Amino acid sequence: MRIILAPDSYKGSLSALAVADAMERGIRDVFPHAAVSKVPIADGGEGTVEALIMSTGGQMIHQKIVGPLGEEIDSYWGILGDGETGVIELAAASGLPLVPREQRNPLMTTTYGTGQLIKAALDYGLRKLIIGIGGSATNDGGAGVAQALGVKFLDSDNNELPQGGVALANLARIDLSDLDKRIAETDIKVACDVDNPLCGPLGASAVYGPQKGATSDMVAQLDHALKNYSVVAQLATRRDVALIPGAGAAGGVGAGLLFFTNAKLIPGIQIVLEAADFAEKLKQADLVITGEGSTDFQTAHGKAPVGVAKIAKQAGIPTICLSGGLGKGAEDVLQHGIDGLMSIVPRPMELEQCIESAEELIQTATARICRLISIGIKMK
Repeated sequence: MRIILAPDSYKGSLSALAVADAMERGIRDVFPHAAVSKVPIADGGEGTVEALIMSTGGQMIHQKIVGPLGEEIDSYWGILGDGETGVIELAAASGLPLVPREQRNPLMTTTYGTGQLIKAALDYGLRKLIIGIGGSATNDGGAGVAQALGVKFLDSDNNELPQGGVALANLARIDLSDLDKRIAETDIKVACDVDNPLCGPLGASAVYGPQKGATSDMVAQLDHALKNYSVVAQLATRRDVALIPGAGAAGGVGAGLLFFTNAKLIPGIQIVLEAADFAEKLKQADLVITGEGSTDFQTAHGKAPVGVAKIAKQAGIPTICLSGGLGKGAEDVLQHGIDGLMSIVPRPMELEQCIESAEELIQTATARICRLISIGIKMK
């Protein structure tokens, strides 16, 4: 039996690789001689760099950068196994987990560090980049990214603006003369899994600002600032991007990358699976097991397990989704390529206990799946 393990991370508990390792142990409990291939996945958020490095045989690069609060932090980016493509995740530079809950303030947080990682990849000589923009702590429209790449944001007195989203309310002019020239010759794919515009009731500030610590007053301030930013940036770049689906991703980083680079916004799981050459790996598989921390009605709308299942279905390979929990509408995934669905939780348990015991629960649940498969083989 040949099995591909392609789980996403169990957010707040285990990385995608740790999930895949636990699944493999469960398989070995029942099918000790099975051929197991691990392809940990991500959709552009936390874990994207690790997943792509693991699946392509790449390398991790560690770097000190400016964090979302303006302090120096240790971060990282990656080079894929082809030696030509850099992979960056915003979560590792400007992500919400980097900001203590009591300090979360999207008026002030910056994406400058993400821009520093892009610059580091350019300095390395890379001209192909994958940038995952999930999990941000910011609402600066990607201005911090642009500032790190040489763009100047100026007020009416020609003074450079401070970092942070609220400062964009005072933006009067954008100077592109020092924008890193290498950006124009760089192919950038942005892993983006939301379709929000930059501004308005469905925009970056209104929908995602509260998750980052914004009060209703802050949301209004930030939305006003991004509207002004959009007008000025359109004049400077001659690009009208505010209403493009995904422009509001990561507090407007989607828009910033569209304004100042040649980026293309692409569903994150599509980028990850293509980079991992997943379709080719399926040619040597009999079964795929995927999963995530929680599967519910949202999963059917393009989240990682469904992205895996769609490609597997095209290859005629059955897919089982093993997740930490099953929420309302989880069964919807059965209409989108997933053939079986199971939770790792065998009995009523507190969430904290599930998180603490996640590896063991995944292993034993995978073993249960394999025993059912064994029965099916005998019946056949």
